[in-house]
Amino acid sequence: MSNGAPMHKLLDPELMQRLMQRTGTGAKITIRELAEAVGVPHGTIGNLLTGEQSSVPGDVADRITRAIGVDLLILFSPVGRSSGDAAPMRIAAVPA
Repeated sequence: MSNGAPMHKLLDPELMQRLMQRTGTGAKITIRELAEAVGVPHGTIGNLLTGEQSSVPGDVADRITRAIGVDLLILFSPVGRSSGDAAPMRIAAVPA
């Protein structure tokens, strides 16, 4: 599912499931409704909730949290180079 976009890891599948029971509008949203609102296959949402899949591209994570009505960092954490999770790059010293 990598398209070059920074990935975001779901922090707590159970929290996402609870938030889907009462979104920012107070309404419940199903897996299929959330998938349709986000523009992903319903299996993607289902896999996140079961833990079979742990990460999605940042734009998908953003659309999920907007549809649920919470801030991005409530449910997702960025992973990879820009988040500091990658091993630091070693740069050789240049002789003076």
